[in-house]
Amino acid sequence: MHSLPSPRSLATRGLAAAAVLATLSLPQAAGAAAPVDADDATDASRFTLAVLPDTQFYSRYAADQFIPRYGKDPFQVQTEWIAEHADELNIPFVTHVGDIVDRAGNAGEWTAADRAMDVLDAAGVPYGILAGNHDVNNSSDSVLDTDYTVANERYWQNFGPGKRPAPTTLGGYDATGFSQWHVFEAQGQKFLSMSLPWRASDATLAWAKQVIETQNLPTILTSHDLIGIDADAVTARESGYGKRVWDGLIKSTDQIFLTFNGHFHGSTHLTRNNDAGHPVTQVLIDHQMAYEGGNGYLGLMEFDLTNNTMTMQTASPWVVGKPAEKLTSYDQAFLEAPNQQYQVKLDFSARFAGFQDGPADQPSLTKKARDIILDGFVPPAGDSRELAGNEDDYVRVPGTLAHWRFGDAQPGVVAPGQVFEDAAGESDLRRATLAESGSTTAEVGDVTVTDQVNPYSSDPRAVCFDGSNQTTGRFSYLQSAAGTPVTKTKFPNGYTIETFVKMDASWDATANGWSKAVVRSGNRSTIPGFARTQWDYTASPTALGISNLREFQMTEVPGDPTRGDKTAWSGEIMVDTWQHVAVVNDVDTQTTTMYVDGAPVLRNATASGGASMNSGMPWILGADWVDDKAKNGWHGCIGETRIIDHPTTPDQWLIARPELAGFTVDREPAATLPTGTASTVLTGTGTPRATVTLGGDLDGSATVDADGRWWIAADVPATGRPLTWTAEQGFGERVDDTVATGTFAVAAPALPASSTAATLATDAPSYGAPHRVVVRVAGAAAPTGAVRVSAGGRVLGTGTLAGGRAVVTLPGTALAPGRHELVVDYPGDAGHAPSYDRVTVRVARAAADLRVRTAGTARRPRLVVRLDADVAARGRIEVRSGNRVVARTTATDGRRVVRLPRLTRGRHVLTVRYAGSATVAPATERVVVRVRR
Repeated sequence: MHSLPSPRSLATRGLAAAAVLATLSLPQAAGAAAPVDADDATDASRFTLAVLPDTQFYSRYAADQFIPRYGKDPFQVQTEWIAEHADELNIPFVTHVGDIVDRAGNAGEWTAADRAMDVLDAAGVPYGILAGNHDVNNSSDSVLDTDYTVANERYWQNFGPGKRPAPTTLGGYDATGFSQWHVFEAQGQKFLSMSLPWRASDATLAWAKQVIETQNLPTILTSHDLIGIDADAVTARESGYGKRVWDGLIKSTDQIFLTFNGHFHGSTHLTRNNDAGHPVTQVLIDHQMAYEGGNGYLGLMEFDLTNNTMTMQTASPWVVGKPAEKLTSYDQAFLEAPNQQYQVKLDFSARFAGFQDGPADQPSLTKKARDIILDGFVPPAGDSRELAGNEDDYVRVPGTLAHWRFGDAQPGVVAPGQVFEDAAGESDLRRATLAESGSTTAEVGDVTVTDQVNPYSSDPRAVCFDGSNQTTGRFSYLQSAAGTPVTKTKFPNGYTIETFVKMDASWDATANGWSKAVVRSGNRSTIPGFARTQWDYTASPTALGISNLREFQMTEVPGDPTRGDKTAWSGEIMVDTWQHVAVVNDVDTQTTTMYVDGAPVLRNATASGGASMNSGMPWILGADWVDDKAKNGWHGCIGETRIIDHPTTPDQWLIARPELAGFTVDREPAATLPTGTASTVLTGTGTPRATVTLGGDLDGSATVDADGRWWIAADVPATGRPLTWTAEQGFGERVDDTVATGTFAVAAPALPASSTAATLATDAPSYGAPHRVVVRVAGAAAPTGAVRVSAGGRVLGTGTLAGGRAVVTLPGTALAPGRHELVVDYPGDAGHAPSYDRVTVRVARAAADLRVRTAGTARRPRLVVRLDADVAARGRIEVRSGNRVVARTTATDGRRVVRLPRLTRGRHVLTVRYAGSATVAPATERVVVRVRR
């Protein structure tokens, strides 16, 4: 299991995903991402492939948690459901992505895994299975499958050659016994399934290539690590090992059209072209860090061979089988985010010569699976987390003793002694000086402020600790002052500790294992009555950190110290990945529960109500405190951190948002304001701390006060036309659905009338080219002054009358392509009353100038593509030979070199098509390529 790096600051989050894909240049196949249509009632040739993602936590906690609580574990329930419904859903094959167990050497976990897979064996449902990094004794990147001693590997002992009943689909194993291949038939067409283990050697990749090319069948490849996912939980990205497999096997083996993997926490997919120019779809599915170690979610991919689609959905037979009283908001039968349910188009017959579509005799299996899963299930309320709209978009909680935020600091080095104010009151943080820290190897530049933060934190900054290494004694930390509320409380009512943390990409178990992020310093051995423990006897009374296995550990001395230390543990946490951690200590239930990104972990502490302490000792961020001194610094970043004097619920955490409600406007402009009115007042109610913003013809904003009231004085523009206003509340980009609107006018002065007429100088202006509006104002005498052109209350340009005429030039990008109504108003002068006119304009997309020339006459020539427009032209460029796409690239303004696949000798007529964008029109150019050698 694994996860990949974090997003940028709030202001630039939207760019991160685009940058990743732009860097990889992984084009999506046509229609690669589409909504799932589960209501297709027309029969077609269909079958379902079942995918079992990382099951490690089911195996690990089957005996001591799942079976005592539910009678079965999720792994067993998954395979039982597949076996029961294999005929109904036309499931000819199952593939497991690896990480079958969590601890490769634990016999009990393999017993649980055997019990689950025995179900498929007994039912005669064939499957492919492989070893993930948790299934082998040494998962180091440098240790390959050819290096394993098979006699010592429990995976090989349980799933190696001859260890289980051989299904008719089994084609064979490689020399190590860790890779296997199957041929299964669905709807009259044969498919090959290849399963490769964690860190396959070059020899294994060569073996796989030989098998696939010899069988020459449409091939599905499953391995544990192929693609990963960015911290936005949507964007696919290539992993380092995945690139090795792509370069060494996938891209040059045209039979492979689909891959599956787990390892990285989340779900996503991408489609890119292989060396032959054909699409390969790569799917990541891994839910181990979700509630209950994955909550039983599995993948169901429907292959529709008639309509040329592959439809993925993520379902949990485990969830729907739980007793209703044990369901939580995390228990949803289906995961329905775009990266968890989607459709990919693939023309099977065009992709594979001689492909057999099969009989059109199956209804929508996607819909049938949903019907089976949902039959009789009453779902609980779901997770509705939202990104923070601005820095103030978080829930204030009474009883907060300290809330350390870093948004007021500028990015850069944190000077020794620098203070970060406590947003809750009196408990400011200060960086310890190098002398105070006790580290003789620490450097001033080791602590910095960054704007790389967790996307669900409203704080736009965090603090990073670089260079921490327990083998060299290098560490730094921040500390609270003694005598402040957060250092004095004993938490008689329990507590909540929240933080956002990330390990550095270079984190190392030897250098950084067992380091701490948030610590209440002290020495637990000196607490009267503390029961002696084997581990951490002289450690601090409360500490949150990371183990040498990259598991979050919360260790504490409870209110009754005679109970010894209590710990809660997460699963494996990945480096360079932001996580929100909440630790809730409840004296009523005598439990301490850790939540990672909102989901409770499996291993929590009991008999742990309240907390003991060493009087007067500070809290520290960024280092451990053992034997009465700091040590073992956190190597990574820590975001906003909050400590509350009682247990809280998820709707109060820093990843929750204040409810936007109660918005009203109880004072607004009258329908007609007196002549000469220059300002007006609006007032109303709203959510405390939200910002109320005016729009339309009025401009202004105000913050709703603690009593839920707001007040705005807005300037009234001088114009003769009717005026409109809008008002809404929100936290930055997160706004309320309720929008108040109104209209009013200012009484015209008793002056001779004027009349305004406006025309467009260009009948069909295009985006990017300046637009001109010709304005004529008539009156008793020649009107003077300025005229103004606006759209939607936004002023686009002004002009000065000369002889009753003005020409107003609008910027080329002022109006997006489409239809717009412009308001042209004249505010009047000393001898004329105001007047206005309206004119409709239709803005066309900018024209693209696409020019193409060839370069080279070898078998793989190049095309030099030039794309120009009045504005930046971005989007997809495709090169086609007939109806076949032979190359794709991403358009940018200027020059692009496209390397073509191998072409036969002779003359080739290629069509280069720029697909266009929201602002630039498509363009097509033909080019003749002559291959002479």
